[in-house]
Amino acid sequence: MLFLQFPLLAVFLPGGDNAEELGLLPPRAAPEHVSFHVIQIASFANQSWAQCQGSGWLDELQTHGWERESNKIIFLHTWSKGNFSNEEFLDLNVLFRFYTIGLMRDVQAHASQYPIEYPFEIQMNAGCELHSGESPKSFFQVAFKGVALLNFQNTTWVPSPDSGSLAQSVCDLLNQYDGIKETVYTLLRSTCPRFLLGLLDSGKMYLHRQVRPEAWLSSRPSLGSGRLLLACHVSGFYPKPVWATWMRNEQEQLGTEYGDILPNADGTWYLRVTLDVASEEAAGLSCRVRHSSLGGQDIILYWGHHFSMNWIALVAVMVTLVILIVLVLWFKKHWYRFETGTYSC
Repeated sequence: MLFLQFPLLAVFLPGGDNAEELGLLPPRAAPEHVSFHVIQIASFANQSWAQCQGSGWLDELQTHGWERESNKIIFLHTWSKGNFSNEEFLDLNVLFRFYTIGLMRDVQAHASQYPIEYPFEIQMNAGCELHSGESPKSFFQVAFKGVALLNFQNTTWVPSPDSGSLAQSVCDLLNQYDGIKETVYTLLRSTCPRFLLGLLDSGKMYLHRQVRPEAWLSSRPSLGSGRLLLACHVSGFYPKPVWATWMRNEQEQLGTEYGDILPNADGTWYLRVTLDVASEEAAGLSCRVRHSSLGGQDIILYWGHHFSMNWIALVAVMVTLVILIVLVLWFKKHWYRFETGTYSC
């Protein structure tokens, strides 16, 4: 099979032979916990059409993409190359191109040998994790139609629990090829941890930045008469850890519901915290926000005050506009008198 040729490219892999790079010793200056992983989704519509999508992630931050037409790695940040040279990335690109093209051709060529019906997708998630004071951990997970199929453990492909005969057949096939297993092991245990550390170093200014959140309140009628659903919105903050809740005086309110922390397009985060209350009980409530960028000064928004603040802002804008209009009219009037010679001091 074509994709079985890619172990021949292992001689070009970035890496070394010392114990640290091979994952036998903890890497230097490893953070408390961080991971880098590559996600690949191969979609097969029929025996003649298939496409592959790929991306690279530093924890929850996407750092790389995959250009399907040219089969090239896309760098999404100026620091996405880490400490790897252009030559090292060229070698990795060749490796991934061989693998991607070979995977799609070989799956289509052998799909008829298994009880597989089109269309279907194969999902892969592979990478490494660094834990402070521990040796790097690696993973390679494969799923078929969203269901776990097999994993790479140590140097062997093993079927996932309850994955059936298809997983066992694929594992039996892959385990015949020591070259593939050696290449995957080198990528996961040597190349990936070294690249991850370089990525953390080259991107430290971006990754360690502090961005202050913005917060505002909103409401809408809730289910049941005379009730309100109060919402506290916190947006634009980085890093991700944040604390926000509804309070009365210094007492956190039971019934507060927390949404998922969602990504914004600019790499910052958003959180929505809600509280369902009777309309007459809304007065006196506040939303308190804590984040590392605030320097210990919490954001506190009081329910009811935000409306007056909005009105103050609106009035300020209107007054500014009125002043500008008056100034423009005054300037036009005196400029006309000056041009016509009727202006006097």
